Amino acid sequence: MTTILILSLFGGIALLLFGMRLAGDGLQRTAGAKLRGFLLTATDNRLKGVGVGAAITALLQSSSATTVMLVGFVGSGLMTLGQTMGVILGADIGTTITVQVIAFKVYDYAIGVIGLGVVMTSLGRGRWKDIGQAVLGFGLVFFALKILIETFEPVSANPLFREFLVGLSRDPFAGIIVSALLTALFQSSAATLGIALTAALSGLLSLEAAVPIVLGANIGTTFTAVISSIGAGVEAKRVALAHTLFKALGVVIVLPFLDYFAMLVGASADDPARQVANAHTFFNIGIAALFLPFTGPFTRLVTRLMPESKAPTKFGAKYLDPIVLSSPTLALVQASRESLRAADMVQEMLEKSIRVFEYDDQDLLEEIQEKDDDVDLLDREVKLFLTRLSRESLTDEQAKREIEIMLFSDNIENIGDVIDKNLMELARKKIKGGLSFSAEGMREIKELHRRVVEDFEMGVAAFAGSDLELARRLITHKQRLSELERDLRQNHINRLHKGFKESIDTSAIHLDVLTNLKRINSYITNVAYPILEREKA
Repeated sequence: MTTILILSLFGGIALLLFGMRLAGDGLQRTAGAKLRGFLLTATDNRLKGVGVGAAITALLQSSSATTVMLVGFVGSGLMTLGQTMGVILGADIGTTITVQVIAFKVYDYAIGVIGLGVVMTSLGRGRWKDIGQAVLGFGLVFFALKILIETFEPVSANPLFREFLVGLSRDPFAGIIVSALLTALFQSSAATLGIALTAALSGLLSLEAAVPIVLGANIGTTFTAVISSIGAGVEAKRVALAHTLFKALGVVIVLPFLDYFAMLVGASADDPARQVANAHTFFNIGIAALFLPFTGPFTRLVTRLMPESKAPTKFGAKYLDPIVLSSPTLALVQASRESLRAADMVQEMLEKSIRVFEYDDQDLLEEIQEKDDDVDLLDREVKLFLTRLSRESLTDEQAKREIEIMLFSDNIENIGDVIDKNLMELARKKIKGGLSFSAEGMREIKELHRRVVEDFEMGVAAFAGSDLELARRLITHKQRLSELERDLRQNHINRLHKGFKESIDTSAIHLDVLTNLKRINSYITNVAYPILEREKA
């Protein structure tokens, strides 16, 4: 009999966790990208942040999911720590809605909900299929609750188990610790509270023992955000710390008044399951009301507790946080930002390269060549990041954008290589030989260089905005620049015929500089073709 009870308990908990994950995944695929966009644009004041955090968490079925998103956004520079404070408090309120729904006796309709979910998942397409998965997940959650209630009924007659639960009511710290550990293990406060709720409904858990479990579940839910911030920047770590402090300080404030809090919860409802749900709701609304007016000082406190590291940081990707890989839309935006960051570096290399030829600046030459190593690193990081995106999770439009980003990054890296390995080596040869271009020749090289820089800026703008008009202009400019390069090459040959010493001495270098500037222009023009192809399609 004991073996059957253990297996039923294990199966019920596993089914509960699987159902919640299934529901959350379905809802995230249905509206995840829009919710993330909404989150980024609706945090300009604290009250709105609370509302947004609550709404998103209610839909995603997890405050941990919302907090992990915030860790990713702050780590990627999309949000500031101050903007997240209201959202964190709102997320904590949003997760109480799930527990309130569970407190209704919805488990009586579990089989019907599961059936509906199976039909929608099997017959549905696109968004309806995802909604069907969410419905199926909820059905499994309701069914798991039914299993747990039936499992707890015979357990309630066991005197040893009853003594253990009475001990929890006498020692609230033990209840908090056990609940926090379970929540950290499940990575869901709603799952822990779902178990507590069914135990209370079966008469196993008194209100006095349930309240510490509610408090512990609220502390345990911070574990996921803490884990997700490991390896991230200090700003992301601060978000996880803020979430943990909100919960921990809330528990510390409630503990001295635990009996009064239990009395308040007891007076709110007669149903034991509803009392557990209300305890969770009261606690989170209370800490939101308490801390919301002080989010500014709280932000400064968190910043002081976790200051910026004074150690020099190693150069690396700035926007490629693995957390955002769960959202293809956001992941592509971040990969695009990182590619544009590399483009800014290459543009600086390109603009400075002419000064090396003009002033024989050896130090600047070395600086430009060192910067190309950083560009190569970013190109590798962008490509590795994009390959970690699941192809199944991408729409056709997203798959095309992924290819565009990879091609753009590749062309930017190629331009960096041309500047580093070709132009700067030609400049080194010119400096080492003590050579000088003719005044007319230098003027022509500067003119071609100016035109290439303009096309580079146009290409970057076309990629950033998927601008069709700029893409067309870039193709037109490529033809004109090719004609200009041929004219300048002929001008140089004419000077050779006239016997100009500078032209003769620097002829090979001069012609190779023209060739490599034209190559750079060809690479940046490659940006236009995917944009034009998408328009044709």
